[in-house]
Amino acid sequence: MRIIVIGESCLDRFIYVETKRLSPEAPVPVLTPIETTENKGMSGNVVENLKSLNKDLHIIHWYQNKDITKTRYVDKKSNHMFLRVDEGESDIEPLELNISKLNSLKNVDAVIIIGDDLVNKFDFVKLNESEFSKHNFNDSSLNKLLITLGSNGAKHQSKIYPSPSPKETIDVSGAGDTFTSSFTLKYLETKDVEESIIFANKMASIVVSKRGVATP
Repeated sequence: MRIIVIGESCLDRFIYVETKRLSPEAPVPVLTPIETTENKGMSGNVVENLKSLNKDLHIIHWYQNKDITKTRYVDKKSNHMFLRVDEGESDIEPLELNISKLNSLKNVDAVIIIGDDLVNKFDFVKLNESEFSKHNFNDSSLNKLLITLGSNGAKHQSKIYPSPSPKETIDVSGAGDTFTSSFTLKYLETKDVEESIIFANKMASIVVSKRGVATP
């Protein structure tokens, strides 16, 4: 299968720390770095999820030229995030799709677009509860929406699909990317929305039980 993923990509950096005291200068914890992990984020994480689910995919990834980095300072023991620092997003220019790129869209099985714009011609639009509450949708658009509900699963056409194997949530980072990737691949295979949602819920429940941004 051929899939195109379009959207901003970033480097996700997790700096795991320990803290044993407060600063004498201000009521803030003093962080001591222990280890650092890095992985691709945003649309880059969608690509990594697709690869982890099907190594034989042909994936085309269109993303910005300039770097975006998201650095999180996380307590090693509790996984509590103290601070997140984002760099580079203010310098990103709109992604331009030239004729050759647009022509290549004709020969793919699926196009996944990661972004804030909602396009009526999409077959499905994946949102979380917070994103859904910020938009007004007409009746025809509601049938396209896949609304993720965290540990409660996902909702489509007023029906809630509970997570088939809920696990203890350690870190929700990247769980939406996993849901999107898993749903896309299962839908291409089965053309069954219900089966695809159940599969996506299962894969998302796996990654939230891991630290950082993970793949199933």
